[in-house]
Amino acid sequence: MDAFLITSVFLFVLFFAIFLKEWYRYTVERQKLIHHVHDLTGRRTYDIRKPETASQRMLKRLLRYGDDYAALGQRFNFFSESHEVEDWLLKAGRPLDLPVARFQGVKIVLTLFGFIAGIFFFLLGFPLSQFGLVVWPLLGYFLPIIWIKKKAIERQNQLRYDLPEFLDTVSVTLQAGVSLDQSLREVIKYFDGPIREEFSRFNQELDLGVPREKAYEQLLRRNDNPEFQMLIKALIQGMRLGVPIAVTFKAQSENMRRIRKELVKEKAAKASPKVTLITTFVVAPTAIMLIGGLMVLNILENVSVFKDLFR
Repeated sequence: MDAFLITSVFLFVLFFAIFLKEWYRYTVERQKLIHHVHDLTGRRTYDIRKPETASQRMLKRLLRYGDDYAALGQRFNFFSESHEVEDWLLKAGRPLDLPVARFQGVKIVLTLFGFIAGIFFFLLGFPLSQFGLVVWPLLGYFLPIIWIKKKAIERQNQLRYDLPEFLDTVSVTLQAGVSLDQSLREVIKYFDGPIREEFSRFNQELDLGVPREKAYEQLLRRNDNPEFQMLIKALIQGMRLGVPIAVTFKAQSENMRRIRKELVKEKAAKASPKVTLITTFVVAPTAIMLIGGLMVLNILENVSVFKDLFR
């Protein structure tokens, strides 16, 4: 027994020493690689992605089951062809690192879950459960499509909302004599959301040697917001014609503020008919029913009083 304990302790110390040695080699090589990347790009970090929460990590693990049904999902691609899904994922910022194949597989997984849920409710005898055999699978199929479209719309709206302030800040730094690349690197530190993500990725592509015009084209491909597209096209045109960048940013910022005011006025004008419809078909009938009900109750009460008097 003593010999076994001594041997176990010796092996533990030996493997622990090997572990420390390999860990030291790993840290040294890692630092060398970081310094090498820093020498090539001039930056140590890009801060493009936010830290993931525990719920996001758990959801990503669950979504990996979609990989098993990716081939089947790409065959049954009703209302979600692969090129459309790729476009939605780009515009939504590729949430949860979803590739196209996994997204197609997730649809099939949720459809199967919906079918199982429909059978479960049918066996339990829930009301209208026979319709659930069709509704639940359809809901499972279309739920990821609706979700990714909603994420894309929300992201593009957030981009539209943050763009004027971003352009004003960049315009001020450009007028102070700072270069465009340095201005973008400094300004995006004070913004969150899609503005920071897109221009951080743009700077990273430039650092890795992607031509500037190609990087602009990638920005256009990832975002279909009209104001943002107008800005990037103006930058491309200014780069080709030699127009000062500060002038371009200032003009685009004023133009986008004007467009945003017009959008607010348009939404306010659209809200008035909706309020009128709600007032006409919901509020007014309810008020009439309440008044009529009170009148009927008063009449019935008065009738009963008169009956008591004549007895």
